Amino acid sequence: MSKNTVFLPLSVAVITVSNRHTAESDTTGQMLVNQIKQQQHLFYRQQIVAEDRYQLRAAVSDLIADPYCQVIILNGGTGFQAKNCTSDALKVLFDRTIDGFAELFRQLSFSGTVKHQAVLSAAMQSDAVAGLANDTIIFAIPGSPDAADLAASQLIWPQLDARTKPCNFANLLNNRQCPAISTPINHNSNQEFKLGIH
Repeated sequence: MSKNTVFLPLSVAVITVSNRHTAESDTTGQMLVNQIKQQQHLFYRQQIVAEDRYQLRAAVSDLIADPYCQVIILNGGTGFQAKNCTSDALKVLFDRTIDGFAELFRQLSFSGTVKHQAVLSAAMQSDAVAGLANDTIIFAIPGSPDAADLAASQLIWPQLDARTKPCNFANLLNNRQCPAISTPINHNSNQEFKLGIH
């Protein structure tokens, strides 16, 4: 049961999984970075990783082991094309899978919302996943801006808010408080940085 009445900012990294995007064309990644700041969380790092399960595992493992990173949001590579490998790359890293995330995301994708288009039966092809690893929460969502926004606005941001009742993931992550949670963050910068390291 959530008892918090105050917002607890979390340190959030974004990884775009793509063989074609650059920093200039990565609209979904930038959308998520903007939302991190709008939600008043701490933007930690943004990077693009190729659709290669071993490169993905290396990049995510680096963040899982990093005490300054509390949340990782990956976008892209969650479909059923042969090259898509995000979910398979991540599942072996999870200490615990958050099954409800994938179930709710497919349900929302099927029916849509006022803001988001329903994809009907195509929702079954989504392999979006979430899990916990080393007290870091990891979300893997589609690269489509509409689908990514659906996952973020309806599921991710509410669960990363310590005020969400009856329960949320922010309170679970609070056991691993970011060492530099009070360090001022430059929300206008899209450059990679380490919190608390100057």
